[in-house]
Amino acid sequence: MDTGGFIWTCLVLVVSVCAVSGASIGDVEVVNGIAAGSRVKLVPHIFPNHLQFLELSFTVGDTSATVRTKKPLDADVLADYNNTRTLKINDLNDNGPIFKQKVYNTNVSEMISVNSEVIQVTAEDGDSTPPNNRLTYSMAPASDDFIVTNTGALVLKRPLNYNLVQKYSFTVKAQDDGGLFDTADVHINVEDFDNLNPYFSHNLYQAFIPENQPEAIKAQDGDTGINAFLTYSINAVFPDKYQRNFNIDSSSGVLSVVTAVDREEMNSSMISVSIKAAQTNDTLKMADAVVSVTVEDVNDNVPEFDQSEYSVNLLENSPVDTVVFKAIVTDLDQGGFVGTLQILPESAPFSIDSDGTVRVKNTTDLDRETTESITFQIKARETNPPNTEVASRVSVTLLDENDNSPVFNSSTYEGKVFANQTVGMFLVQVKAEDPDDGVNGKIKYSINFGNNDGYFSIDENTGVISLEKTIPLVENGIQEFPLYITATDGGAVPRSSSTQVNIRAPGDSKPQFLQNVFHGTVAEEQDPEVTILRVDFFKIAADIPVNLRVVTEADKFAISQTGEFTTKLKLDYDDAPQNYSVEISISDGINSDTAVVEVQVTDVNDNSPVFAPGPITASVPEDADIGSNVTVVPATDKDSSFNKEIRYSLRGGEGKFSIDPVSGMVSVAGSLDRESTAEYNLKVVAEDQGRPARSSTANLLLQVSDINDNVPEFSEAEYEVEVLETESAGSSLLRLSAVDPDEDVNGRITYSIFQQSPSEDLPVFELDSSDGTLRLAQPLDYSEVKVYSLMVQASDGGTPPLVGNVSVVVKVKDVNNNPPEFSKESYDIAVSENLAGGSSILTLEITDRDEGGFSSGYFLFTSDTFDINKQGVVSLRKNATLDRETKDSYTLQVVAVDQVTDGLRATAQLNITVLDFNDNVPQFPDIPDPLHIPEGDYSEETPGEVFTIRPTDADLGPNGEVSLSLASHHPLFRFREDGTLLAVGALDRESRETYDLVIKASDKGSPQRENITVVRVNVTDINDNTPEFRSSSYDSSILLKDAEEGKLLLTLAATDRDAGNNALITYSFVAGSSPYLALNGETGAVTLTSDLADVIEDTTVVLTAMAKDHGRPPLNSTARVVVNLRIVNMAEGVAFQSPSYNFSLSENRPAGVEVGRVWASAGSILYNVTYTVKTHTDLFSINANGAILTKTEMDKEQQEWYFLDVEAVDTRIPPTSATAVVRVQVEDVNEAPQFTSEVYKASVFSIAPYKTPVIHVNASDPDAGEERQLVYSLSAASPYFDVEASSGLVFVVSVEGLEEETVGLEVKVTDPRGLDATAKVEVEVQGGASSSDVVVISINQPANVVEKKVPELEKSLGEVLGWTVTIIDVLSANGGATESRRLRGAVKTLVSFIAVDDGEAVSYEEVTEKLQSESAAVTAELNQVFGGGFHFDVQERPQSPDSNQAAVIALGVLLGLSIVGLTVTVTLIIRFRMKDADVSDKESFDVGRHDEDYT
Repeated sequence: MDTGGFIWTCLVLVVSVCAVSGASIGDVEVVNGIAAGSRVKLVPHIFPNHLQFLELSFTVGDTSATVRTKKPLDADVLADYNNTRTLKINDLNDNGPIFKQKVYNTNVSEMISVNSEVIQVTAEDGDSTPPNNRLTYSMAPASDDFIVTNTGALVLKRPLNYNLVQKYSFTVKAQDDGGLFDTADVHINVEDFDNLNPYFSHNLYQAFIPENQPEAIKAQDGDTGINAFLTYSINAVFPDKYQRNFNIDSSSGVLSVVTAVDREEMNSSMISVSIKAAQTNDTLKMADAVVSVTVEDVNDNVPEFDQSEYSVNLLENSPVDTVVFKAIVTDLDQGGFVGTLQILPESAPFSIDSDGTVRVKNTTDLDRETTESITFQIKARETNPPNTEVASRVSVTLLDENDNSPVFNSSTYEGKVFANQTVGMFLVQVKAEDPDDGVNGKIKYSINFGNNDGYFSIDENTGVISLEKTIPLVENGIQEFPLYITATDGGAVPRSSSTQVNIRAPGDSKPQFLQNVFHGTVAEEQDPEVTILRVDFFKIAADIPVNLRVVTEADKFAISQTGEFTTKLKLDYDDAPQNYSVEISISDGINSDTAVVEVQVTDVNDNSPVFAPGPITASVPEDADIGSNVTVVPATDKDSSFNKEIRYSLRGGEGKFSIDPVSGMVSVAGSLDRESTAEYNLKVVAEDQGRPARSSTANLLLQVSDINDNVPEFSEAEYEVEVLETESAGSSLLRLSAVDPDEDVNGRITYSIFQQSPSEDLPVFELDSSDGTLRLAQPLDYSEVKVYSLMVQASDGGTPPLVGNVSVVVKVKDVNNNPPEFSKESYDIAVSENLAGGSSILTLEITDRDEGGFSSGYFLFTSDTFDINKQGVVSLRKNATLDRETKDSYTLQVVAVDQVTDGLRATAQLNITVLDFNDNVPQFPDIPDPLHIPEGDYSEETPGEVFTIRPTDADLGPNGEVSLSLASHHPLFRFREDGTLLAVGALDRESRETYDLVIKASDKGSPQRENITVVRVNVTDINDNTPEFRSSSYDSSILLKDAEEGKLLLTLAATDRDAGNNALITYSFVAGSSPYLALNGETGAVTLTSDLADVIEDTTVVLTAMAKDHGRPPLNSTARVVVNLRIVNMAEGVAFQSPSYNFSLSENRPAGVEVGRVWASAGSILYNVTYTVKTHTDLFSINANGAILTKTEMDKEQQEWYFLDVEAVDTRIPPTSATAVVRVQVEDVNEAPQFTSEVYKASVFSIAPYKTPVIHVNASDPDAGEERQLVYSLSAASPYFDVEASSGLVFVVSVEGLEEETVGLEVKVTDPRGLDATAKVEVEVQGGASSSDVVVISINQPANVVEKKVPELEKSLGEVLGWTVTIIDVLSANGGATESRRLRGAVKTLVSFIAVDDGEAVSYEEVTEKLQSESAAVTAELNQVFGGGFHFDVQERPQSPDSNQAAVIALGVLLGLSIVGLTVTVTLIIRFRMKDADVSDKESFDVGRHDEDYT
């Protein structure tokens, strides 16, 4: 070998540089640049025998040499050789750089100086010359902290900071000048150095404590990697008086409150604490921070009322929402009082708003006479825990108003008059009580009616009734005198009530009780001598004493000689009988009588609920469902009714439990967790429903039993460990740890591996069941398994056990040397033909057992329709579309290459099937136009087939299945499933001949596709209509002198609604015959066949003509034909037997009665006569025989005479007629009177006094002249109402106590001849309006004028104000109560009225405000009523009870009774008063009456 030469190496490959043809001999290449004088020769290299093929052409001194072949090259011989030869030739760049390592790692301190070399990376290039092996280094991403030099050194460019960045990762690229390159990963880990002071995570901390809670404040070393131990201390506290309230743990930094802080004593709720943290190894390294401690409020102050006790006055009957007073609640805690206010007991008639305003809730309970004062509590309860409650006592004193009418102490009284009667003798004393106070309760008595003979008088102050004159007694009999006594109080608006006193004047009789059975009630536990009731009895002889005694139960009850029935001892409802039947007797020594007193003992709430003795303990599992029952805690109460009804409530339990208020069953109300709370101490409260309520409590201990409800939980969500495949069996790899908060065996954990992936015959790993240590059990082989996934479970000892799972990933490292593998050799894919361009259809699964897998691989794939990306996702090309109908499948080959250079390959086949998509619209076939179907009576049961349509669809399956339907429902047509159009309703060509149907063809795809077309169906005719003659009868007459052969007498005409031959008609005679007549079968013309020379007398020819169509089968109809053959022309006409007729008829006879009969003659038997009524056709008719009939009932009172025009017409041509007058008289029959309505409805207020008008019931008598003689009465006597006999005015007797009830009456009216009628009257008794709603205006008109115009005044005021106005009083301004019955003549009159809107009284304030705002309109309207110059003023309401006014006024109701010429004045008494606006007086006025009350 010549050492003075150069040696180059060139690889000779078939398809690269230096390639030569194997079949020729020639130059291989020329080597230039040989230095002059150099010697060059070919030498063997690796394969010595290769020199046999080459030779060198070179002359010493030349600067170039030529390599040429010596003989043809045989590629087959050289195929197994590398074809390498050593030449002194130029190098080619056929080698890329290669890093010595793919990954570089290094650790570097953050204190390393700038420009220091951190790490060196090295790559080598196999080319031999510098131009081809010169490398340039670069890195990505670009970094401000590091650069890479061309030598591969990474150099630091600026200081490192561990706290900012702990690790850098780069990809370094080595690239030669020819562009070939390689990459390597570089990881630089920055190590921390103790070079920073500690620091707090915040300069300012915000701590919020509930006055006494700790707050942890943490600092840390600025060197986060080292994080030296720190010592904490407090520098200062502001305000400094709280210095001793705080302490900081020197090691943990927990700042805590050591002395409680009371927020309410602080000027500010914020305290600033300055704290310091210093490193223990270097105290000069420190940090400061400020803790701003906000002392949050703790609900530690009890709410307070502004008064410990409230005392207020309130007018009784105050309306709902009247403000009583306002209670103010304060709380020193932050935000003041936040909670709820409650009235206790809830039955108190008051409510309270959230702002403390106490209002009236129930007006009914504000009755001073029942309770003069009401005491209750207001409870304030805080919303926030501990939900403190405080209460304040309230005492409300009720002030009196005149809201009570006098009440007699008996509903009836009885007095007796005996034979020794003397004028002035005492008979009986009535006694009424009025619980009102002062003058409101002062009573005067009067006899209202019943004293017709003047036998009695009454002391107005004492109520003593005396004998005014002697009563003639009836021997052996008792005369009774019912007196109606009125007691009237002295209120400003007086109230009154009535009672009945029965004065008995007996003859000889015996003592007896007035009732067989008396009823009374008494409350239990009352002291003896409680009066239960008074027994009513009478005796005749005053000088014979009577004895009253108790026959049974005498140890418990007694009766006085005056009838007072009382108790003799305390009665017990709970442990003794609750009802007693006591027999009593009365005797005068000779005669006696007995009665029974039924006594009912009523319960009082004198027993508290009682629980079973001893504590109550129950257990509940912690997994109990919400709503599940735990235990029942029953209590009993010996009382009855509401007093023994118990309601349960629960205290404590943190809302986890609830109790059924009725049954006492305790149930779970919230989720339980034994690990949080193991037991609950509750109090069960049982409270009865008595007033006042009584209650008791019981302690309930609920123990929560443990269940295995906590799954063992591993310390990590997933464990991961890397293991060298050379690791020996038995090595410890990892320790797993799990915890279970359950108790005992439920919390004892056992570890196990329950799944290994991939699985093997022998387990690769083993796990210590007690401590969780994972060990290697079998050797590892990376080429077999790279990663093991283990599923480890931690099982507790519960029954059943609970299991916590965790995954453990074990990674194995090895050398990468395996080819890629498809998951399948062949992939079968189905895609829809509507797949969008660019859509993915499959991801190929490629595995490569080499490290890194197939990450550097790529795919070879050829298709115009489909594409594949680097990730193996096969997709439809963006510009490609699929059409199953054109091509329904594809078969493709995919090659996977694991790397660019010398990559290993794998091949798979893709079989792609194109699925059908519903992309084709159904198509209709050719359909005849039109379709035909015969008319007929088709139905769903017997349909008619029109035509079968079979549409097509190019799609497959349901997409190609087509169904037909009509676009909208049609009552006559539908489609059958096979596409046959059916007629399912009656088709009548004569009604409609053509139908246009919209047909819809729908496939069953999704989305569904439809096509629509229109078909026409023509209904063809069938012979279903009979020919119809235009007339049922044809008449004609002819004189013999006018007769000639062929003369037309008449023409028959018939029509047929069918079509075609079915409508073609032929005429013929089918009954009767005549040699003189001929009928044209086509035209229907009837003609003479001769000149009638042989006819010698009048002749009538009667024939039956038939019209027949040409249908199959034919249909026909007939008509009557009459032809009169006359000898001579007679001039006579039709005439009535009489020009006028007189008939009579009793009224009220039913329709169809014959009134009379008329008769008219035509003058010839050839003609017929018909009759017609020309007038009153709605009432009368006439038949063919001339009989006049009624069409309805006749009423004499409506009309007595009827004049009818009756016309008679004959059948001549032309016809003649005559008219007669018929007079019909309707004769009277006594008829019952009739009310104008079957039911009358009215309303009246409960305080309406005796004789207050309610409503007029009006009846009329159909009989003439008797209407004024009607007499009204009640069918059954009523204690509440009566009716005036002459006028029908229903008035009040007494309606007190009937509030909100409806009273039914039956009023009867009778005529002079005894016939009667009845009507129902329904009277609603209302609670009414308050006197505070009464408005008074003064007008400058005389009182008598105003009284006459009350209806007009009400109407006019109502129209202006927009309400219903009812006038309740008209009073002269100069007259008092004693003057109210006289007609007024003064120029100033006071008018009191109430306005009502939707049934509710409008307040005084609202009415007066509207009167003033609408003053001009009121004046203008009332000028129309009273004339010009009208003026009015609104009167102010009196401000004190002393100014109350009372008036009794008379509104005259003048009834003219024409029969006797008597004028009767009916006086309407209306009482009213006016009081302060605050008074809610429930005395009512009859504001619901109608105008008919003024007549």
